[in-house]
Amino acid sequence: MYVCICRAVTEKHIETAVQGGARRLRDLRQQLGVTEECGRCAQCAKQCLDGAVEQACASACSSVADSAYPQLLIAA
Repeated sequence: MYVCICRAVTEKHIETAVQGGARRLRDLRQQLGVTEECGRCAQCAKQCLDGAVEQACASACSSVADSAYPQLLIAA
C-alpha cells in the first residue's frame, strides 16, 4: 500500500528502511522524503514505522533466543 503518494513511498519501502536502521519518522524523512511535501502521510507513515520496528525487534529477539537456547542446554 502507498503511504506517501507525493514521494511514491510504500509500506515495503518503510520496512526496508527499518531493516537499514530507521527508527524515527525523522529517519524516514531523511531516507525516503516522507512528510516533506504535504505532510498528510505522517500519521500513516508513523504507524507503518512502529509496526515495522516492532516486527524487526520481535524477529531479532526470537533469533537471539533461538541461538542462545542450545547453549543453555549444553551449559545445564
